[in-house]
Parts: sequence; structure tokens; C-alpha cells
Amino acid sequence: MRTIAENNTKYWFDEELLQEPVQKVFDPNYWQFQGRVIGKAEGRGTTWFVQTDTLAAALRHYRRGGLFGKLVKDQYWFSGWDDTRCYQEFQLLHSLIDAGVNVPRPIAARAVKTGVFYRADLLTEKVHNARDLVAILEEGPLPNDMYQKIGQEIRKMHDAQVNHTDLNIHNILIDDSSDVWIIDFDKCHQQNGNDWKQTNYDRLKRSFEKEVRRKGIYYKPDNFIHIQG
Repeated sequence: MRTIAENNTKYWFDEELLQEPVQKVFDPNYWQFQGRVIGKAEGRGTTWFVQTDTLAAALRHYRRGGLFGKLVKDQYWFSGWDDTRCYQEFQLLHSLIDAGVNVPRPIAARAVKTGVFYRADLLTEKVHNARDLVAILEEGPLPNDMYQKIGQEIRKMHDAQVNHTDLNIHNILIDDSSDVWIIDFDKCHQQNGNDWKQTNYDRLKRSFEKEVRRKGIYYKPDNFIHIQG
């Protein structure tokens, strides 16, 4: 990992994965001007999918959610560069990869300090030919062995002592090789002990039930047994 600090801005990036100037890659206009935007996803904000010189990537600007997010959309209290959300997620993804968990490779992160606040961005590798569980379960049911694979990936994450505080079925992907991926580790962290792990499962189970009500996905309560084992 290489680090550059300039003009109240700090960049962290992988020189092997990023060939473009790191100062430009966090601007969606940079990619649009070159015709290298390959898609986007709307959520709390817009995630831009772009084609870099080396791979397809996902560009995300950190935004707040909830009621407070309506007042302060994308600013966070600055307490040190290593405490910024983008740096924390960048480092956590590396730890998960080292532990053998299927997560996107981090390419670059940026934090921009203004007064006592900062804004942040993250560029990660786009998981190739993958869809989230909502899109897949809208079309039909999953076999039990796929639920078991989802459970295995979660256990690998837990064995690395990573608490995914927003584990839901939008954040679990399956690619065209039937590999399971876990994404979106903003505000997640490594944590000692085991008591918190059940909270991850409970949140995931609620997300299945929520999408049954919202979109009528193909899911039955017995399916979850194969995740938690």
C-alpha cells in the first residue's frame, strides 16, 4: 500500500491495481469524460462502476443514513487519518482477504479534511458477474447447498473476528461460478469474543423476512437453518 498526503487530503492505494492518477479516480466526471462508466447502482448514494486500466471497479462516496443523514449528508468528525471510515474499510478488506474471505479487493481510498470534518471515498474491485441475493431470489429458490455456502463464508468472516454490522441480503453476492461474496464493510470492525456473532445472523434473517414481504422473494424460514448450521 502506498500513501500520499497533500492539501488536507490523504490517499491510500495499491500501486499494482491502480494505474491512473490517484488524485483523479474519485471524480465520476473523470470516468464519464473518458467513456469508462460501465454502470451504476442507486442506494444511499450512487455507486459508479468504472473500467480502470487493470479491472472493473466500484466507486463509492461515503454518505450518512437515517435522520441525521438528512441534515449532514456526507461529513464525519475528524479524529485522525487512521480513524477515517475509508481507511478503516480499506484495511479491513485486506485483513479479510488475508483470512481467505471472498470480499472485493480494495484499490484506493481518499479522505478530504475540511476544518473538523472530513469526506471520504473508496474504490474497490467490482465482483465479476455477480448479483445480490435479492435479485437472485426474485427469480427462484436457491438450493440448500447454496445456503450452506453462504453460511461457510459468514463463518470464515467470523473466524477472522469481523463484525459485519449491516449483514443483509443486499450485501451478499453470488457470481456465475456459484462463489459467495460479502460486500459493504463500512462501519464494520474486528471484535473479540463471540456473543456479537448471533446479532449478525439475526440481522441477516430479518433481511430475508423483510424482502419476502416487500418483493415476495423465494425464501422459507427453514432455509436459514442451512446458513447457521
